[in-house]
Amino acid sequence: MSRNALKICLKCHEMIVNSSGLIQCDNGLCGRLCHRKCSELSEDQLKMLDKVPNLRWKCDICLGKMKTGAKLIQCLENSLREHEKRLEILEKGLEKRSKLDDPAQPPPLCPFLPNTIGRKAVTITVVFVLLTILLGIVLATTTNLFGKSLNQTDLDVIDNSTLVIVTVAQWGGRPAKNKLATQNLPVNRAVISHTAAEGCESREVCSARVNVVQSFHMDSWGWDHIGYNFLVGGDGRVYEGRGWEYVGAHTKGYNTGTIAISFIGTFTKQRPNERQLKACQLLLEEGVRLKKLTPKYRLYGHRQLSATESPGEELYKIIQTWPHWSHEI
Repeated sequence: MSRNALKICLKCHEMIVNSSGLIQCDNGLCGRLCHRKCSELSEDQLKMLDKVPNLRWKCDICLGKMKTGAKLIQCLENSLREHEKRLEILEKGLEKRSKLDDPAQPPPLCPFLPNTIGRKAVTITVVFVLLTILLGIVLATTTNLFGKSLNQTDLDVIDNSTLVIVTVAQWGGRPAKNKLATQNLPVNRAVISHTAAEGCESREVCSARVNVVQSFHMDSWGWDHIGYNFLVGGDGRVYEGRGWEYVGAHTKGYNTGTIAISFIGTFTKQRPNERQLKACQLLLEEGVRLKKLTPKYRLYGHRQLSATESPGEELYKIIQTWPHWSHEI
């Protein structure tokens, strides 16, 4: 069996275990192996062998069986010089080809200025114009959005004493999960509460608030539908919940025989606006007209029938002044 087949070092005659630690003669069919540490080459020279293509190393036998590394180093240096000459010739060839392939230089952008200065001036001008246009678009968009935000209350409210009821489908609500219990109409009781969350003053925002309430009632509490019969938004609209026909889920012990109306918002310190108050009054009047409420129905604050702060101190003060409010349970 040959020495190379066993990967035996030419110098120390020990077996080469790690392939990364060997170096092989590059002289034709020689291919003798040697430990890198036994090659008498420095670390820099070994790194150069790894990185520089066409750089060759020859063993002592191929170099005339020299016992010192002088001839090895000289051979390596000669090979490196040959590689550098090849690179130099290649670079000259590429440079010559680049000059032949280069298109004709474009005429100067400004005939009174050097070409580079003219190009820079035009580039700066174009960039400045584009930035100015972009800034104008941003300002216009921001002003438009800000204007819409400021005028949203004026553009999307019911302010003419008209009752507007937004159905469940119109505010994007889900239908009841199961069949709801029906009311024995007309009922003799109406309960006013508040949602104890953020208020709203547009149909879009109020619809979103009602959706949140419905999701909380159906997903967190496991109810079949939103608990209230109706909700009143700060935009002057009434948002349908379970409606007139079905028993709500709002006041334990008083759900049956009651129409629950909840004001969207929190009214412990803040007073509801006149649109919201008027919408609720119109709804109660409509309930009497449709014979869903008795003409002598009693009106209560949620706190009168349950241990809660609802409908909030400010709203509770107001409903106590309404004709049907009652302190008798």
